[in-house]
Amino acid sequence: MLTSGLSLCFAVFLTLMLWLGAAANVTAQTLFPGPLSSPAIASTLFPDEIAMAGKPLFHFSGQRPDHLGAASGKFTPCPATPNCVNSQTTPTDQEHFIQPIAVRSNPSQAMATLKNVIQALDRTEIIADSPGYLYAEFTSALMGFVDDVEFAIDPAARVINVRSASRLGESDLGVNRKRIETIRAKFAQLEANSPS
Repeated sequence: MLTSGLSLCFAVFLTLMLWLGAAANVTAQTLFPGPLSSPAIASTLFPDEIAMAGKPLFHFSGQRPDHLGAASGKFTPCPATPNCVNSQTTPTDQEHFIQPIAVRSNPSQAMATLKNVIQALDRTEIIADSPGYLYAEFTSALMGFVDDVEFAIDPAARVINVRSASRLGESDLGVNRKRIETIRAKFAQLEANSPS
């Protein structure tokens, strides 16, 4: 009984926080339509609100894993939980397997393009960037959950292998898979538009 009461309170709290955020945005757009809704003017009118923009309300980041890196070109396998995808997992493991990212350009250009894609995404921080390997942390908008995302190029296969895993919890509601597919699409678009 106590557990269900706490769950209900938490659900009401989250709903209220989401509603307040949406209401503040609608109010600003209504009071200051057009040019007045620009970030520069909004930051002058609502400095505290803008300071929080792009930052999660909570910080459930957990600890950075100690198994990151591509030892001999191989990532750590995904755990049994469904909150991880890995292009180096066997394709029969449909819960965790994801296709690697196809590459057209040379390895250094491909990794530079990938870095540009990642830096353009919200709430992202690149932690490690070395030749052929990139590791970034992605933070969720509301609760501040952190996902560890790794990329390692395989020049012979002309692909970038990927591993994206949530630090905490069990289910990610498909977030890690969707993120990699978004990165794949943006990367392919940039490669297609770049001179050969």
